[in-house]
Amino acid sequence: MTKEKTLEDLFHDTLKDIYYAERKILKALPKMARAASSPELKAAFEKHKDETEGQIERLQQVFELMGKRAQGKTCDAIEGIIAEGEEIIESFKGTPAIDAGLISSAQAVEHYEITRYGTLKRWAEVLGLKDAAKLLDETLEEESNTDEALTGLADASANEMAKAA
Repeated sequence: MTKEKTLEDLFHDTLKDIYYAERKILKALPKMARAASSPELKAAFEKHKDETEGQIERLQQVFELMGKRAQGKTCDAIEGIIAEGEEIIESFKGTPAIDAGLISSAQAVEHYEITRYGTLKRWAEVLGLKDAAKLLDETLEEESNTDEALTGLADASANEMAKAA
């Protein structure tokens, strides 16, 4: 007889998913920074790389709080989002539209992460994992701030540059 799956199982499974995703994103950010044409966008990607390292450490702490080993499980969603970003780099590199394309890719990543961290934070609260909820909320705030900063860069110049060409 198979054991009934619980919210804690779902929480752990989703934690593995976002852990995999964050490590994948960490590898993709330097490529995105190199492909960006504006110094502001390059700097934003580099800043987010540093933040992502901290987010991975926080996830490791959440695994520890659960008494589990930090491990990822393949996240098809992030694989697809990153593949789309790589396609944009290939198709638009060296064009005035590259930064707008990179921002759109980065925001697809951010929105995925915001969804995951929002859900994980809620579940941590329901499961009484107060320390985990606090760690997840810290990352959720960072992801939301990054998304807003990317929108600011898009509005400040990237979208106009892409249109003007």
